[in-house]
Amino acid sequence: MPRFSLPATLLSGVIALFISTTAPGAEISQGAMLSNSCAACHGTDGNSPGAMPTLNGKSADFIERALKGFRSGERDSTVMGRHASGYSDEEIAQIAEYFAGLK
Repeated sequence: MPRFSLPATLLSGVIALFISTTAPGAEISQGAMLSNSCAACHGTDGNSPGAMPTLNGKSADFIERALKGFRSGERDSTVMGRHASGYSDEEIAQIAEYFAGLK
């Protein structure tokens, strides 16, 4: 029975092509991942479908101050205080930057 043999350069080229086409696409930022929990109330990509405020396009400073205010209790809320209490200052900044960067 004859053996099929590929030259090493062709074989390495096929392997490189396979790896490059199966590698993950663009990386998702930490802020984007953290913002997934916001979608239930504030809409996909921060575009609220109803009574909740839209976050998309708000300034990072506004979002960061609001989240920290909810977390500390300085800003009244029914739900946001509990959500914000689970985030560190760095995570709040990442969420704020994510929403501020959406168009």
